[in-house]
Amino acid sequence: MTKQNKAKKSAPGMPTRQQILDFITHSDQPAGKREIARAFALSGQEKIALKALLKDMADEGLIDSAPGRAFHKMGGVPKVTVLRIVDADGDTVWAVPERWEAEHIPAPRLRVREKRGKGAALGVGDRILARTEEAGKGWIAHPMKKLAKGEETMLGVLREEGGKFWLQGVEKKERRDFPVSDRGEGQAGDLVLAEKTGRPPRLTARVIEVLGDPFAPRSFSMIAIHRHGIPNAFSEDLLAEAERVAKLDLGKGREDLRDVPIVAIDPADARDHDDAVWAAPDDDPKNAGGWKAIVAIADVSFYVRPGSLLDREARKRGNSVYFPDRVVPMLPEVLSADICSLKQDVDRAALVCHLRVSAKGELRSWRFSRAVVRLAANIAYEDAQAAIDGGLDHPLTQTVLRPLWDCWDALYKARGKREPLDLDLPERRIVLDEKGRILSVAPRERLDAHKLIEDYMIAANVAAAKALEAKKAPVMYRVHEPPSREKLVALKDYLKTLDVEFALGQVIRPATFNHVIARVGDADFREEVMTQVLRTQTQAYYGPANHGHFGLALGSYAHFTSPIRRYADLVVHRALVGAYDLGPGGELPADADMEKTGEVISQLERRAMEAERETVDRYVAAYLSAHVGEVMEARITGVQNFGFFATVDGVGGDGLVPARDLGREYFRYDEAAQKLVGEETGEEFALGQKLKLRLAEANPVSGALRFELPDGKGSGSGTDRRRGGPPKRAIKRRGRPANIRHQGKKR
Repeated sequence: MTKQNKAKKSAPGMPTRQQILDFITHSDQPAGKREIARAFALSGQEKIALKALLKDMADEGLIDSAPGRAFHKMGGVPKVTVLRIVDADGDTVWAVPERWEAEHIPAPRLRVREKRGKGAALGVGDRILARTEEAGKGWIAHPMKKLAKGEETMLGVLREEGGKFWLQGVEKKERRDFPVSDRGEGQAGDLVLAEKTGRPPRLTARVIEVLGDPFAPRSFSMIAIHRHGIPNAFSEDLLAEAERVAKLDLGKGREDLRDVPIVAIDPADARDHDDAVWAAPDDDPKNAGGWKAIVAIADVSFYVRPGSLLDREARKRGNSVYFPDRVVPMLPEVLSADICSLKQDVDRAALVCHLRVSAKGELRSWRFSRAVVRLAANIAYEDAQAAIDGGLDHPLTQTVLRPLWDCWDALYKARGKREPLDLDLPERRIVLDEKGRILSVAPRERLDAHKLIEDYMIAANVAAAKALEAKKAPVMYRVHEPPSREKLVALKDYLKTLDVEFALGQVIRPATFNHVIARVGDADFREEVMTQVLRTQTQAYYGPANHGHFGLALGSYAHFTSPIRRYADLVVHRALVGAYDLGPGGELPADADMEKTGEVISQLERRAMEAERETVDRYVAAYLSAHVGEVMEARITGVQNFGFFATVDGVGGDGLVPARDLGREYFRYDEAAQKLVGEETGEEFALGQKLKLRLAEANPVSGALRFELPDGKGSGSGTDRRRGGPPKRAIKRRGRPANIRHQGKKR
């Protein structure tokens, strides 16, 4: 027994929750009720009280029990447990717990340390009994015994060939089809959930659920939901709780702002409305020429209380997930689309940020209150912009919209002085008809109305962070750290090939990248330079430690403005309610749990972003499938030793031009310059280059595209577009292609 455990044992009496957590975390053996009672010298009635305390801690989500009734900290891993190998890359093997009950925390990945010379190497799908330990911010697993292999599930499409059924995976990286040993009720062309059975090289697939037609409208988002394990249904108990809290009286003591003409400006197809704004000239002589503004946000913390079913489910989801055809909400629709949605002419509970903005756009002061609001209007971005530009006669143009724009002019000037990262990259918009069929895919127009709302939200987010800091209250910061030197060096090498200088000795600020883009001007490769700058940035995350927001050039930043769809914002609301004594619902977890919560919701945000991006790729592939064989304007977005990737101008979607389709000439791969160069002709295929390509294949199920050069050099096999016959893969990579020679740094 460790010294720490002995010390615990010498202190008799009922332990606190924290003492129990410390004991089970640091115990060098599985810690069940018996071990905890012995460590704290409990007996008789104290053991009964301990049992009740452990049950309460489990209900509160503090601890979980492993097989054998040993406990571990929620979000942690039992000392000894069964793991399943999910990834093996050379000598690096990763595993996840086979049993994982912490629904609101994604299962951790453990690095497996195999003993050399001990049997065959572990592979994906293997199961092991392992001893685990926490190391830094990660976990290490030490295999004790290899167990019988379990099943691994995958999404795929059934196809029939020669009287036999095969399963084609939906992921771009899945390059092989699996023979189907049992198709159940599945038919050729069906999207199915299957489990892999057997042992390599004789793996087969057994269908366990038929999901329907993968090419039907609205199927692409369901593929992402299943593949990423995104919860998309609420329990009956939770829905009942939502209905109950939706009937809550707004409560006494709220500031009455119903006479203030606050408006919500949102996309025309917005599914929820959690923010609204108002501004007017400030009549305070101390702020001459300045403005007073209101950013009103749905008061979700009033309805979703800590520890409730709604709260636990929201934390489990982390955020709403937005697809072209549907939204998977963080909260049930009775809250997200109704009672917590700020709508015209109805009373709504709001948490309000009152701002004073100087004539130069600086935040002079802020105040937070709980209020009742009644919106003057819900306005689409396009309509608000048209009203300001004079193309639409709106009754609120002069009284409400014009003051909002005038105040924003000041905020925008201050933003310009701050020089945040300015990347004007196009966002694709998928337009569907009422049946979910694709009408168009096009870049989303960026209006001043979008920038206006963005800058008001940024101002409120800054105010929220600073207001909590003033009270020394916990803050769930939105953190964006500066780029790593490694990525800056890679960017410098890339820019050098374009004759664009980038000095590493300078202090790197967001403006540094803006100046690079300005020097590029309107060159053909401007968009690709912006993409490379974006790839240089670190990934933003949530956490209780403040490291600033590099991209926005802000020292303190927290997300406050979207509690309907982001759990991080709900945490910030609770912190404000508690710090400023604004009523019920202000309880916060302990500091350690704030850090864990930040890690969890950051992971869930990345999951949502990946699912959304994949689904857009599938819609783009479906849209382009009607244009297979056509030559179209494209741009090279990536170069590798096996070929290059390109995207269709104005539509998007990444597709491969395989090296074997470049003809018989040898091409040298220049890694630093990101281009392929023909050794005989000097012909180049470089990052950012615009060219015409023929679309050879578009697979809506995987979202994959394949292009060919238009002069017919390639040997593309075309596409089988019959119902029930998804396109066959024509690309099989086995090592480096024969007609590519590599030049540059070693990988």
